[in-house]
Amino acid sequence: MNDEVLIKVDNVSKKFCRSLKKSLWYGIKDITSEAMGRYGKHDQLRAEEFWAVNDVSFEVNRGECLGLIGRNGAGKTTLLKMLNGLIKPDKGKIEMRGRVGALIALGAGFNPILTGRENIYVNGSVLGISEREIDKKIDEIIDFAEIKEFIDSPVQSYSSGMQVRLGFAVAAVLIQPDVLLLDEVLAVGDMGFKIKCLNSVRKLIDDAAVVFVSHSMQFVSQFCNRVVVMEKGILKCDTLSISEGIDNYFSQFPSETAVAGTGGAVIENIQLHTRNKSWESEDEAIIHQGEELNVTCDVQMLDPKCRTARFTVQIMDQGLDPVIFFVPPGCESFSRSVSPGIYHVRIGLGAIDLNAGKYSLVISVEDEDTHIRLVRIQGFGKFRVTSNLVHWARIVRKTNISLEPT
Repeated sequence: MNDEVLIKVDNVSKKFCRSLKKSLWYGIKDITSEAMGRYGKHDQLRAEEFWAVNDVSFEVNRGECLGLIGRNGAGKTTLLKMLNGLIKPDKGKIEMRGRVGALIALGAGFNPILTGRENIYVNGSVLGISEREIDKKIDEIIDFAEIKEFIDSPVQSYSSGMQVRLGFAVAAVLIQPDVLLLDEVLAVGDMGFKIKCLNSVRKLIDDAAVVFVSHSMQFVSQFCNRVVVMEKGILKCDTLSISEGIDNYFSQFPSETAVAGTGGAVIENIQLHTRNKSWESEDEAIIHQGEELNVTCDVQMLDPKCRTARFTVQIMDQGLDPVIFFVPPGCESFSRSVSPGIYHVRIGLGAIDLNAGKYSLVISVEDEDTHIRLVRIQGFGKFRVTSNLVHWARIVRKTNISLEPT
């Protein structure tokens, strides 16, 4: 292995059996065969077996953070367990260099009867760290976890978030790994602590090879400099382009347009406009970061009881999470007096300062008086932002919207 290559995965495969009885029988046969010096063919599937990971190869260098993404059941956690030595591959070879730290299922090894302080010492000893070294870092661990007032209480009284805090604090402060494996360790916990943990991981990346498994594309785009996408146990994409990897991940999901509401209004003819070009709703617009974007659509009001309509607009990322919520200056929503008929709506979104990637619009119309949603449409107004810059956009932005009867 090259001096800078800390993880090398070479044509690794792992199979499992869907039937518990057959799995136990196969296990007994394999153990017996190996004990007798006869090794079976691990490259062939037997009845009820399937490949959880199939012929995967990649390398991770020091200073590299590899985002390992894919749908549930893609084989990510199985691969991570093989990297951590918890299970062995049926085919292929894994080489790891240096000290390996794994943050998987944080808090799972805590003794619920012992206090948080006592569990720190127990976990440290399991990691091979002396009591004297833990004594030096115990205060730092408690401060990082931010649970000082509960540290001498039994862990069984902790919430799941508090256990994750303590588990991450133990691993982050005590372990100084060359290889760091992260598997959805931040799925539980408040946003403030997630940011604190990710900043801690960022400091480790310079001197370690990091494999980061997550379904949060926000975190992947911010912290990873390479992405591997898996699908049904197969490596589908290995790229230095984070946006390309995320696009490949989202391409595995069916693309559907969602329309909800009472049917009291209909939104049609959505178009996106920049200064020099326009796109129909079924087309994908290409927007450069910083370029101004406008949206036009026709709204047909059908509900005769609706006297005042409220219009709201959001931009959603590929994970259908809201990125920007637009409101007109000086008010919480755009409301206008209406009657049954068709109205042409123009929405000025201003300069688009989003990260590179794919986005779509969500446009809603509600009855201002009853707060009943007449129509909510998402999946139209798709556009791609192109840029090499990475930064955050404000979650709420003021905009100008005009409404003209047709």
